[in-house]
Amino acid sequence: MAAPHITRTYPHGVPSWIDLETPDVDAALAFYGDLFGWRFTEKLPPGAPGRYAIASQDGTDATAVAAIATPDKGFDGEVAWHTYLAVDDIAATAARVTELGGVVSSPPEAVGPPGQPAGQMARIVDPQGAPSRLWQAGTRPGAQAVNVPGTWNFSNLLTPDVDRALQFYGPLLGWVRSDDLGAGMARVPGYGNHLASTIDPEIHERQEYVPPGFSDVVAGVLQADGLAHWSVAFAVADRDGSVADAERAGATILATEDEEWSKSAKVRDPFGAELVLAQFDPPESFLEAEAEAGKS
Repeated sequence: MAAPHITRTYPHGVPSWIDLETPDVDAALAFYGDLFGWRFTEKLPPGAPGRYAIASQDGTDATAVAAIATPDKGFDGEVAWHTYLAVDDIAATAARVTELGGVVSSPPEAVGPPGQPAGQMARIVDPQGAPSRLWQAGTRPGAQAVNVPGTWNFSNLLTPDVDRALQFYGPLLGWVRSDDLGAGMARVPGYGNHLASTIDPEIHERQEYVPPGFSDVVAGVLQADGLAHWSVAFAVADRDGSVADAERAGATILATEDEEWSKSAKVRDPFGAELVLAQFDPPESFLEAEAEAGKS
């Protein structure tokens, strides 16, 4: 008998969901369905204005990955993947955004059926111009399938001023930076313990030899030129194969990079949204050590 599904939940400050807004939803469903093997479930009733299609691995909420939707009113023509940030009290957090120099571009509002909302959402822009969304979960806590091929892997905030960004996100979301974890790692203290007590009971044993605090990492905050913005990465099993598939379907490959632990590609989809395809590619010594550990 299959093990019961354990719902993945997200404490305050942890990125919890992503979605893409595009005027051509049907074309986006076809592109991403082929690229990642996603199945889609329409969440708005027939006749409702717009569409909101939940992407999943098996057509159920238990493997929900992301969403593809028509743009809301006020759409400025820029198609992009958006990162949602989990919060415990959206009204209080939205007020704090303003206090810290950010902008609440749309106030908190309930999303979903009356009486049983999926959650409450507010759109914000940080002091350096990066837009994102706050999310106080109702019936939809966030992505359920993550970090495996065809799912959301990570969101990075790309900013010209890392220190200034953390002066905003630190007080707002409880983020702290630990230099010994490597450049750009923002963590929410206690997140690893939350994972261990819910969805991932072996996380601390699995990460026994990594620096303390690594299990608390929730996002990247990376130095980058230009306007501040969020970048969304998706895990793939084969970077080069996924790049070829994306290119055949009309995407543009902007850059590829091979690092010690990963292979990645920056891609612009046929609708103008940028994303990263990331393949976990550890060094041979790591794979050999894992194999030896498995024998013991």
